Amino acid sequence: MTPSLLTLLRKVDTPTVCNAIEVAQGKRGFDSFTRGTMLCSAPSEPAIVGYARTAKIAAVNPPSEPPEIIKERRMAYYKYMAEAPAPSVAVIEDLDYPDCIGAYWGEINTTVHKGFGMSGALTNGVMRDLGDLPDGFSVVAGSVGPSHGFVHVREIDTPVSVFGLRVNPGDLIHADRHGALVIPPDLIEQLEAAIQKLFATERIVLDAATQPGFDFDKFRQAWEEFERARV
Repeated sequence: MTPSLLTLLRKVDTPTVCNAIEVAQGKRGFDSFTRGTMLCSAPSEPAIVGYARTAKIAAVNPPSEPPEIIKERRMAYYKYMAEAPAPSVAVIEDLDYPDCIGAYWGEINTTVHKGFGMSGALTNGVMRDLGDLPDGFSVVAGSVGPSHGFVHVREIDTPVSVFGLRVNPGDLIHADRHGALVIPPDLIEQLEAAIQKLFATERIVLDAATQPGFDFDKFRQAWEEFERARV
């Protein structure tokens, strides 16, 4: 991923990237995105972009393993996140879903992950401390709640599932208030040009629709031009 592509991806929203992937593929049907409504801790901040560092947690019940095992895995988790190559995103599957209660993402944990240089977090689980989370580290989560429950790490560096999106360690993630997606690795080199092409073709209809005298005939003319430009 080039610096210019990273800058562009942080500026555009996830629906734009979703559409641009289909432009690059030359067809509809891209489906590596989350399903359902997710919540964003900072909807006005730039999009979360980075390579996935994955883990699984649980919080409804106390851990059944010995405390020293839980502590060792916790420290291994933080070491794994701290050593992530930039840009990186924490992608955490809460195994209690859809009955998640443990807010793993609060003021302390987000500040720690931001300190590691990570771009943000994606989870089907819970976040809290809204208003106290650090700037520059957004969380896209499944819900908001007050308690951390018995939250503990179960797995590190394994495939995870978040709102129907399958994420493997190292996948390139784009996420914002709309949800998240995985950018296909074979399209990364084409994506910047695809986004620019998408912008140019959309302007054909958007510019026409905002001009005085816009009517159905002008719409049909603009739409035909739009269809030709998309090919």
